[in-house]
Amino acid sequence: MIIPVLILLLFVIAALLMFFRKLPALLALPLMAVGIGVIEVLSGRITLADCSLIVIADGAVRLYEPMIISMFGGILSVLLQKSGVAENIVRRGAELAGDNPWLVSILMTALIALLFTTIGGLGAVIMVGTIVLPILASIGIREVISGGILLFGISIGGLLNANNWALYKTVLRLPDAAVASYALMLFGVSMAGVVIFVTIELIRSGTVRIAVIRSSIGWMLGLVAGIVILGALIEQVEWTSLILVLRIATFAALAMGIALAIRDYWRGRSSERAPVVHSYAYLTTVVPLLLILVFGMPFITAFLCGIAYGWLTTLRRGSLNMLSRSILEGSASVMPAVVLMMGIGMLISAILGPTRNGPGASWYSVPAVSAPAAAAPGVTTQREWPVTGDMKPLIESIVPGSRLSYILIFALLGPLALYRGPLNVWGLGYGVGGVLLATGVPAGGVMGILMSLGMIQGVSDPTNTQNVWVANELRVGVNEILWRTLPYAWGVAILGLVVAGMYFY
Repeated sequence: MIIPVLILLLFVIAALLMFFRKLPALLALPLMAVGIGVIEVLSGRITLADCSLIVIADGAVRLYEPMIISMFGGILSVLLQKSGVAENIVRRGAELAGDNPWLVSILMTALIALLFTTIGGLGAVIMVGTIVLPILASIGIREVISGGILLFGISIGGLLNANNWALYKTVLRLPDAAVASYALMLFGVSMAGVVIFVTIELIRSGTVRIAVIRSSIGWMLGLVAGIVILGALIEQVEWTSLILVLRIATFAALAMGIALAIRDYWRGRSSERAPVVHSYAYLTTVVPLLLILVFGMPFITAFLCGIAYGWLTTLRRGSLNMLSRSILEGSASVMPAVVLMMGIGMLISAILGPTRNGPGASWYSVPAVSAPAAAAPGVTTQREWPVTGDMKPLIESIVPGSRLSYILIFALLGPLALYRGPLNVWGLGYGVGGVLLATGVPAGGVMGILMSLGMIQGVSDPTNTQNVWVANELRVGVNEILWRTLPYAWGVAILGLVVAGMYFY
């Protein structure tokens, strides 16, 4: 029992060091992974060579697919910024919304979410924030509320960012359809949470009156009713026929956008006017998502197609140089996330053992000790990674055994997603998820925990670089944003856990 206690103590020490900002997650995660390996080496359960090969070498490349997808996502993000597509989407949205603070806030959140289904990184946050925050300030929305709107939009968009799905798919070995369907459900729950946040906070601050909201809500109810009716009609249609229609419509939209872009480029190639961003270029933000959901295209291919579409629909003089700069700057912008993924991979390998196709695959080629006497003579069992076996008895005592306990336990533990805590997906979250997975929690249930509580982390965590930048830009305390947004983000997380409990438990 001493080994699991030591490993648990290592988790606690690492969490505290990150909480008090004494050690960044970039260093804490690989150090903790190596620390777990050293504990097992000293106990005689594995050799130093196993620790080197499995924890470090196998772990560092365990998440290779999300790393590559992150690089392509970074390239597409920078391309959208350099071409002016992202800026134009926000400005057009503000023009359409008029001067109704409630309506502008809802529309701005939706537009930010749309952008962050594709773009990401602090550079993108700064670019969008410098456009959105002055627009919100100009219609009288207070600083903390406008900061919350921006952060909610970023986090909600991240739910549908296929770049983020890759981690859940790789770590938890979930099919694309399971990740996509849960992310879509949580997206709907989160949008409802934003409407509640905006409505309550604008009324509390005296920015709008209930009568103004009532007058604006009619068209939204009509839109919701239309979506419900459309959903009911879709249920009556054969699924294969619907997919075929969606594929034809998506292909036609993309082909038309490319054809119009080539036509406009050919017509204006000798013009000295400033380049114009046309409406068909706005589709770039959702191209990877559409290709993954509608065509079932692999993630990497979908992002490559998104980059190609974005470049073709913003053709102008110097487009090739703009693409080259986007490749270099976009790849560089995600390096912190890639390095963090290497640390996450090491921690997961330290807990769950090696992959079956990585450097540590040879671990499984050595048979375990002979099976129990009840088995047939000469039969051997597959080797179990010692850390998994050590941690199971300790974790099984607190693992929820029912849907209700699953929801209640992790709803109460929601704040542990803050300050790089043990349920923070960019802290110890995937390590804890690996332990839960090894002790019998369904993979979908683990995804529900990390993705739902990720809303608390994404919106309210004062250690996020975007939260620090937003607070500094608005000249408010980062903890003011935390306390103003936490009740709403926590409520969304609880509803997300309820949905996950219903579907996966």
